[in-house]
Amino acid sequence: MGIQTEFNPDLALRNFSEFTAGRRKKEECLPENPEAGQVHEFLKKGQRIYWLMGEIPLVETKGNQQLSRPVASVILLEAVHFLLDGEPYTKGKYRIAEVFNPADKKIHFDGFNRVK
Repeated sequence: MGIQTEFNPDLALRNFSEFTAGRRKKEECLPENPEAGQVHEFLKKGQRIYWLMGEIPLVETKGNQQLSRPVASVILLEAVHFLLDGEPYTKGKYRIAEVFNPADKKIHFDGFNRVK
C-alpha cells in the first residue's frame, strides 16, 4: 500500500454555475467575477501537490482531465491536506495575479514559466 498523491501543475476548478446549481461547493469552482489581487479559497478531492514558488495557471475543468486554456494566473498562498468523511482532500488559498481575456489566444505559460 502506498501514499496516493497527485502532482498538479495548475489549479483546475469547475465553472461557477456548478455552485449556483448546488452540485459543487463554492471553493471547488472558479470565482464568479475574478479580478487581479483577489484572494480565494479552493477545495480539491485527493491529496494534491502544487508548486508554491510562483505563478501557476488557473483553468476550468469539466472533469476527466478536460481542461480549458488558462483563465488566470494565480499564486498559491497555502495548500493543506485533511480528511473529510475518511477521504483525503486538499484545500488552500490563492491570489489572482492576472485575469486573461478568453478571446485572446496569447500563450501565458511555457511549462512552469510565466510568459509576460
